[in-house]
Amino acid sequence: MRRIKTAIFASFLLALALPAAAPATLSEVGVLGTTNPATVASCPASPCLAVSRTTGFQVKVATAHNPLGVPRDGSIVGWTITLGKPNATQIKFFNTNEGGVSEAAIAVLRAQKSPNLTYKLIAQGPLTKLQPYFGKTVQFPLETTIKVKKGDIVALTVPTWAPALALGFGNDTSWRASRPKKQCTTTSAQTAHTQINTPIQYYCLYQTARLTYSATLISTP
Repeated sequence: MRRIKTAIFASFLLALALPAAAPATLSEVGVLGTTNPATVASCPASPCLAVSRTTGFQVKVATAHNPLGVPRDGSIVGWTITLGKPNATQIKFFNTNEGGVSEAAIAVLRAQKSPNLTYKLIAQGPLTKLQPYFGKTVQFPLETTIKVKKGDIVALTVPTWAPALALGFGNDTSWRASRPKKQCTTTSAQTAHTQINTPIQYYCLYQTARLTYSATLISTP
């Protein structure tokens, strides 16, 4: 797949703008690196499964716990997503049944003390149309960077659908979604977490699958 490097370039320019003595670091949160099996979005293979009408984040990948947790204070300057390449029939099905054309945005969540599994939406990037990038790994720079604190969670908000789900992992790989307890097996309701400063319980846990996205972080000097 062709890789579009706009976000890394933007991050590099931003890093150059920092004072020379500043100990800021550039890192990836939730790196899409090699796994076994490989992290490849499912479509157009059968089944072609997509993330739909929800906000989600990876909880575990094998021995890696909380891979989308922010390791230090800083700013999210861009995000990366690996997309499957659904065929025309699959695209038509998802567009018809999941609320419209494929789009997604990066989001930042902060865990709340109660009730259990509750997260507040701290910030969200702009929604981006994804179909032009099907079959590719693409990086999107953020015109307005998002400040984050150590321990925040970088999530993916998908109000319609996105072919950004890799399958075939073991039960030690799982992701969590902003769906209520009784809606874990359906996508008919809109559950995307989009209202800033509102808390939602991320009840539903899905095993054997991985969300194929990450974010670029510049730490605070």
